Amino acid sequence: MAKTISKYFLALVPVGPLQEQATALKLQLKEKFNLKYALKSPAHVTIKMPFHWNEAKEDELAQRLGTFFEAFGPIDLEFSGFDRFGKRVLFIAPQPNSALSALQSALSGFCRSTLKLEEELSDKAFHPHMTIAFKDTKPQRFDDYWSYVKAQPFQAHYQFTDVALLKKTENRWEVVRRIGLGA
Repeated sequence: MAKTISKYFLALVPVGPLQEQATALKLQLKEKFNLKYALKSPAHVTIKMPFHWNEAKEDELAQRLGTFFEAFGPIDLEFSGFDRFGKRVLFIAPQPNSALSALQSALSGFCRSTLKLEEELSDKAFHPHMTIAFKDTKPQRFDDYWSYVKAQPFQAHYQFTDVALLKKTENRWEVVRRIGLGA
């Protein structure tokens, strides 16, 4: 049987009101500015950028990650307002969180040493964010997007009790596993 390599990433993916609020913002940006690329994934905070993995070994990946994540407790995040990366990305801004930074740093080392994944620039310069627009933004219209978004009120709190393993399927990212964080 041929080996099927798929694309995966790891993220904190909320359910319930926070997911609904973030999706509603993405839909507003689609309606007002035709920005729709961010709708290809659920709202999330990436902790490991996309990587390639053999689909036949997905269970093994999930098991290894499960063992790793047992050492970390739930992560409480506060989200307040918005921020941007230049004239490319708009995002909901989580407040700095030392538990999240420690988790991501340890995960980076685990991915490099145990999973044999390449270290990305984002692994070294982690900047947590929940993207609501990217890729199809246009620099000449970015100030319009930014003015619209920053005028919206946004406050939320969420306790993440698991990490999602997402997989690219038919040009969309879907949660394929939720891996619990230890207590």
